[in-house]
Amino acid sequence: MKLKLILSALLFTSQLHAQDSLTIRKIYDEALVNGKCYENLRYLCKNIGPRLSGSVNAQKSVEWSKKLMESYGFDKVYLQEVMVPHWVRGAKETAYIIDGKNRIPVPIVALGMSVATPKEGITANIIEVRSLKEVEELGEKLIKGKIVFFNRPFDQKFISTGEAYGGVGDQRFMGPSIALKYGAVGVVVRSLTGTLDDYPHTGATLYDKNGKNIPAAAISTRGADKLSAMLKMRKMPLVKFYFKQDCQMLPDVLSYNVVGELTGTDHPDKFITVGGHLDSWDLSEGAHDDGTGVLQSAEVLRIFKVLNYKPKNSVRAVFFMNEENGHNGGTKYAELAAQHKEEHIAAIETDEGGFTPRGFSFEDVSPDFMRKINSKWKPLLEPYEVDRLTIGHSGTDIGPLKEKVPGVVLIGFRPDSQRYFDIHHTANDVFENVNKRELELGAAGMASLIYLIDQHGL
Repeated sequence: MKLKLILSALLFTSQLHAQDSLTIRKIYDEALVNGKCYENLRYLCKNIGPRLSGSVNAQKSVEWSKKLMESYGFDKVYLQEVMVPHWVRGAKETAYIIDGKNRIPVPIVALGMSVATPKEGITANIIEVRSLKEVEELGEKLIKGKIVFFNRPFDQKFISTGEAYGGVGDQRFMGPSIALKYGAVGVVVRSLTGTLDDYPHTGATLYDKNGKNIPAAAISTRGADKLSAMLKMRKMPLVKFYFKQDCQMLPDVLSYNVVGELTGTDHPDKFITVGGHLDSWDLSEGAHDDGTGVLQSAEVLRIFKVLNYKPKNSVRAVFFMNEENGHNGGTKYAELAAQHKEEHIAAIETDEGGFTPRGFSFEDVSPDFMRKINSKWKPLLEPYEVDRLTIGHSGTDIGPLKEKVPGVVLIGFRPDSQRYFDIHHTANDVFENVNKRELELGAAGMASLIYLIDQHGL
């Protein structure tokens, strides 16, 4: 009798595995043969373009995204109101190294949320540092009245470029506010990338909203190397730096998260969320960051709809607003989930570009949890090369759910990272740099994982 029960259980498990395998194959067939996210991305990039929070284009992207989801016939499509900052770059920035009578132009862009320079710009002696700690060690005596040049490069030993990015990000986030404490008149930060080029990389910096702030800009990596070399060759007083930028902060603006939903047949009040951020920096089309992410998220629901897959739990695609310079969209989504007492099973974020999918990272889970997930699902995902299931970071927009909604498992989509920071936050983040096949594989990988979570839970 006991043997029969064991054999029966094994047979049932085998049948489930076969059904899962068949469904995942159908998901990939639909994504790769009839996928829509690439052409949708073309429209978002070419017909709408840059969409920084608070801008006219951000609002256009909200309206278009809502219509797109409605056209797919999702069970619910709606907007969530969220107040967002409205920072504008203004006229194109200019900068040059002053070496005696020579003026050597270098590419810069204002950091997001930075204040402007005076109308005539800033000219000052410049001091190079490699860390926030070094600024503190030099102190007011050496920093006051100067422009501080943060020049710590990517650590190229990291295999994951995201780890290298994390290792230098404090210069951009905190550098200007730290330099201000010691009397600096401005800040220039080496662009956060491992590649050498003339594309400066913008990104947000953290300011005291009610305090005095100093202008801050990113310099391209080639420009940074040139400036550093000149500072080493000559005594500092002989080399000065000039930059001018025209940015300003305007009053907050009403904007929206865009939400599409397929309502669960068994558990309509339990949710699986997949999403990315709709806003982008103003320098480019925001193709990889994060047009690919939002349109992959909508594609997941579209694939389910076309395959007539009716999820047991409600599945949402969320286009978050304001990830780049405030994170207000993710915070609002979590607040509303808590307010409505929603139970969230899992949330997946896709915000690392539309490159070749590698797998998923699960945040704050135990090694035993990961062993079980791998034993069950790795064989199903392995044929599609999206089977790297590890413990790791999930994402900025879904992060607030952890505090507001107990029990949710946060998951990050992990594509290949090697090219992402070549274009991240630059004028080069354009549609032409997205590969159709890679984008579709990512959408299929996320749809497959969501299918498995919906069928078997976590």
